[in-house]
Amino acid sequence: MPKKHTYVLGLNTYDHDVSACLLRDGAIAFAIAKERITRAKHASGFYKEVIDYCLEAEGITLDDVDLVVRNCYILPVPEMEERLVYFDAPGFLPEFERDEAAKHPLYLKHSDKVVTISHHLAHAYSAFAVSPFEDGVVMIVDGVGSYRSDVMESFPASYAATPLARESESYYKFSGTTLECLKKVWMEPDRGFLSDEFYNMPGLGALYSRASTYIFGDWNKCGELMGLAPYGRRDQVKHLLELTDDGKLQVPHWTAEFKQPYVFDVAGNWEKHPAMRHWEDIAWRTQDDTENVLLARARWLRETTGAKNLCMAGGVALNCVANGRLAREAGFENVWIQPAAGDDGIAIGCAYYGWLEILKQRRGFVMDHAYVGRRYSDQDAAKELQKFLVRIQVDAVRSENVCRDTAKLLADQKVIGWFQDRSEFGPRALGNRSLLADPRKGGMKDILNSRVKHRQAFRPFAPIVLAERMTEIFEGEEDSPFMLIAKPVRPEWRDKIPAIVHVDGTARVQTVREQTNPMLYRLLKEFEALTGVPVLINTSFNIKGEPIVETPQDAVNCFLTTGVDHLVMHDTIVSKNKMHKVVAPLVNIYTDVRTLVASTAQPA
Repeated sequence: MPKKHTYVLGLNTYDHDVSACLLRDGAIAFAIAKERITRAKHASGFYKEVIDYCLEAEGITLDDVDLVVRNCYILPVPEMEERLVYFDAPGFLPEFERDEAAKHPLYLKHSDKVVTISHHLAHAYSAFAVSPFEDGVVMIVDGVGSYRSDVMESFPASYAATPLARESESYYKFSGTTLECLKKVWMEPDRGFLSDEFYNMPGLGALYSRASTYIFGDWNKCGELMGLAPYGRRDQVKHLLELTDDGKLQVPHWTAEFKQPYVFDVAGNWEKHPAMRHWEDIAWRTQDDTENVLLARARWLRETTGAKNLCMAGGVALNCVANGRLAREAGFENVWIQPAAGDDGIAIGCAYYGWLEILKQRRGFVMDHAYVGRRYSDQDAAKELQKFLVRIQVDAVRSENVCRDTAKLLADQKVIGWFQDRSEFGPRALGNRSLLADPRKGGMKDILNSRVKHRQAFRPFAPIVLAERMTEIFEGEEDSPFMLIAKPVRPEWRDKIPAIVHVDGTARVQTVREQTNPMLYRLLKEFEALTGVPVLINTSFNIKGEPIVETPQDAVNCFLTTGVDHLVMHDTIVSKNKMHKVVAPLVNIYTDVRTLVASTAQPA
């Protein structure tokens, strides 16, 4: 019997945001990040779970896959795995995963069917290969990429570096399936204590993570830093990034004058810390310097190539405030940003490198949405609601018009957990795994931050808007289907939708079209019919520190343990009943005790 399809599997492996992307005949069939399965934020380690997820969703086995393409930014995957055989590195391969890794057919695999590529090359393919453009340029900026010794693509000799330099920025032009590197910006290794940590290296993305570590105690809190920046005062801190006249990036040393880092203290309160004013000023400077350097780079890229279309990926491409300036000021006619711009999106780039460069196929797929998780049936959802400890706490009613009924609840100031169809790939909830609320009262922001999300009060919430109404409410013509561009809210609308207006008058917009998300589009239309406002608050369906929910079970668990008023799964509206107040505390105590016992138990 002849084989029906050609399958390519792309993998981001071992370090943070392990992920997989399965292509079917050149189109994304399924993609998933490990964190959605294991419920550990930015999950690292072995990649069995993400492979199994994609293969099971497609109904195939690994034997059906024609090509596997992998990346690990630390080292090429074969070398990484050889070291992990004899080196105990629980951050990359924890002890509990070692046995399953050793048994897996891809572990330590040497085959023409299993290929490794370098980091920025994978990011570049994730951007241009699924963009709507036939030609254009690509801008990759992140924290740290591959060593120069491991970089696969050729680049101009004028951008040479030592073998142990790391990728920081990469710029390309493309036409069809052809990709050419125009420029590389490297981070040379430094000396001294923690010199091998990327956030101590002299790079654009590295500096942003360094500031994140200084303010939040975590290199990966860049989104929080971006949200804090508008609270800072202009020019209170010296420049942390500068470009010379010949375009070289200068990153001054992080000196002893920055002597107020956040150090985690159980008894402390981050928001009441005496260094808060200083941290706000640092955040402003970091964001402003980042925007100005990126804008200069983008203008150079346009002037050098004359390109009309810009594609972006890499972790810095998640900075929606900078993206907004690039879209408005860099001079490109069109800007397209990979929705999984961070390292989870590496899996997409790996898969398309395999499809285009190794299998020599044509481009034909445009990623106009990010809903590439597996589907969960009505029976899957009903099964979760029938579990004893769930059933006694909730009332579940099937709706004949779930969008109309949900819109009424939203207009009545209820917070809705919205679980529909296939999950989104990437860090943004784009309307299938979302918490939704009414933007018309400013107090809704505080309700969501304190009662539901359990996060800092300064953090803003994003709006979803009917695409055809976007320019009426927000400034700028550029589309923003992936919630990756911040736009000024028009003055006449700021008092109408105050809950989504950040302190600087902007909002991180997601435009919604009927053809890509008909359910969400209908909900917005119903809400507009009731209120005259075609906008809703959309934030990720999770609480602080947890990944976005993936399964019906995840959604029910989050609903029952937060201040979410109603859960809407498919066409069923779920509400908490009187027994919830009795049962929920008991369940929480049991869960806390079980977790404590598990964490202190000695292995047999």
